[in-house]
Amino acid sequence: MGITGTFRASRRVPILQVAKASAATIAAWLIAGWLIPGPLPVFAAIAALLVVQPSVNQSFGKAIERSIGVILGVIVATAASLVFGVNSWIILVTIVIAMLVAWALKMTPGTSNQVAISAMLVLALGSSSPEYAVDRILETLIGAAIGIIVNALIVPPVTVSPARRDLALLGGELAGSLDRLASALESPQTPADLQRLMVEARLMRPMRDAADASIATGEESLTLNPRRSAHRTELIEMRTLLERLSPIVTQVIGMTRAFFDHYDAALADEPTVQAIAEQLRRAAHDVRLAVHLADVDPEPPTSAIPALTSPLVIRPPKSGHWILIGSLMEDLRRIRDELVEE
Repeated sequence: MGITGTFRASRRVPILQVAKASAATIAAWLIAGWLIPGPLPVFAAIAALLVVQPSVNQSFGKAIERSIGVILGVIVATAASLVFGVNSWIILVTIVIAMLVAWALKMTPGTSNQVAISAMLVLALGSSSPEYAVDRILETLIGAAIGIIVNALIVPPVTVSPARRDLALLGGELAGSLDRLASALESPQTPADLQRLMVEARLMRPMRDAADASIATGEESLTLNPRRSAHRTELIEMRTLLERLSPIVTQVIGMTRAFFDHYDAALADEPTVQAIAEQLRRAAHDVRLAVHLADVDPEPPTSAIPALTSPLVIRPPKSGHWILIGSLMEDLRRIRDELVEE
């Protein structure tokens, strides 16, 4: 990552977010200036600008962080100015005191910085009266409230699409891994083939984590969101589907690892292995069907009927293969338990 990576994002902030932040800042400036005559309403504008976040819930949290930081910073600055007067060196001392107070109260880094910045602004703007302090606190509360209102009323964001996309990618890759393992069981494999099979299976872990993070972000975006009722059921179904797929991901990786560790060229001649491969393909079909029925993947499966039926019954395998076949059968049983409804 170059120097630009420290201050540039991989993609732009949505233009709607810029518009909402601008509208909230302008509204806070005008309303606070009208309600609280006097100095320019800098505190209100800063509060509104910072409070407009990607979700309403984040805006509420930022509003609390900003308000607590400003209140404490204003109190520290006012107390310091009343005791020591107003001098340039007092501003520096007050910043240090504000940071120590925030540290003693175990505040978050964001709130701690806000305490110090607020204390510095109060003293730098040249007023230390209690009335001025109260006005700045009210001004901040007005700006924070306007930021929350603007973010809630102007198309509050609902991040459901990324969750649907990542879950569909996970489902497709999981079904593909089942199909690839089935094909590997039926034909001889080279060391390179085995290594590629193992690497592809392991890639499902970050995909599962990405889907989980996207769903969590979607759930967080619905908190305190006026539009939550239209999307809550959809995200609940996605979370339920992920909870069904996650154990299968673990089982498939384990099956692939067992096949990798205990591979034998004569394995494909085992009748039981051929039957296991068929069950894996049926499981792949049912994974695609589950993803489709959850309205995550728009592509219809080849059949709307689940392929897994009765559990597979096997004969004792030949000597030397029973450990691998027994391991595959146990993992296959667990996969079937997740896919076959009671």
